[in-house]
Amino acid sequence: MASTKKQHVQQLLATAAAACEDKKADDIRILALDPSESGLTDYFLICTGMSDRQNVAITDEIEIRLKRDFGTYPNSVEGRRQGEWVLMDYVDFIVHVFSAEKRAFYGLERLRKSATVLSIADLNAELKTLVHKARAKTTKTAPPKKTAAKKVGAKKSVGAKTTAPAKKAAKKPSSKKVTAKARKP
Repeated sequence: MASTKKQHVQQLLATAAAACEDKKADDIRILALDPSESGLTDYFLICTGMSDRQNVAITDEIEIRLKRDFGTYPNSVEGRRQGEWVLMDYVDFIVHVFSAEKRAFYGLERLRKSATVLSIADLNAELKTLVHKARAKTTKTAPPKKTAAKKVGAKKSVGAKTTAPAKKAAKKPSSKKVTAKARKP
């Protein structure tokens, strides 16, 4: 079950990173945090926007996609009003959208030296291997499917009478319409 949780988190993370790319975020990095150091979360997604307005657009796009595709909402969002550093907490990963100045000043990558930097391609490759392993595991444990024989015709019970289809009666003109026409002067 742990691999399916990891797979789900990586799908969320890949979707968030794709949203960052679509909104033209710069220097997108994914940090896989060391579990012994960080009890808060598993991943950081860090990117840079060129303006406060772009930072807000990036976070809006991430929130919309994760809500639409997975039904997931952030636990909290901080800094959206100012837009210089927007933090979105999704529990298993945290999204940081910085302005260039704030990113250089705070230097999260420097603070998390033990973290492993993942590229989006690395994340997608790892996600594919998890999916293949999960599919292989389900095909090994699933019983073989039985193929059902095609039914040629419906079975009839012995002694049941068959009736010919009823003939449709020809439509007669409605007497109400005739009388309504007759009443008009």
